[in-house]
Amino acid sequence: MQIKRKTRIGHVVSNKMDKTAVVAVETVKRHPLYRKTFKRVVRYKAHDENNKCKLGDLVRIIETRPFSRQKRWRIAEVITKGEIIEVKPQEIT
Repeated sequence: MQIKRKTRIGHVVSNKMDKTAVVAVETVKRHPLYRKTFKRVVRYKAHDENNKCKLGDLVRIIETRPFSRQKRWRIAEVITKGEIIEVKPQEIT
């Protein structure tokens, strides 16, 4: 019998660590009593073997065995490449 693994889709918010990317997954939930919708953002540390993820990329992560104390996810695929515009301080003024 095969076990279905959980998958999430989110944006890479940090890739400063070696072979690790922080992925922010945003979900929209509705309050059970008041029916107001609100956003919930959860940040997962995901294993990135080849350091191929950049800031702003939209990625699919999949549940896996523990790689470390906090890493229980790995990056399955990069869906779209993100474009982060870097602005120098001289250009602001």
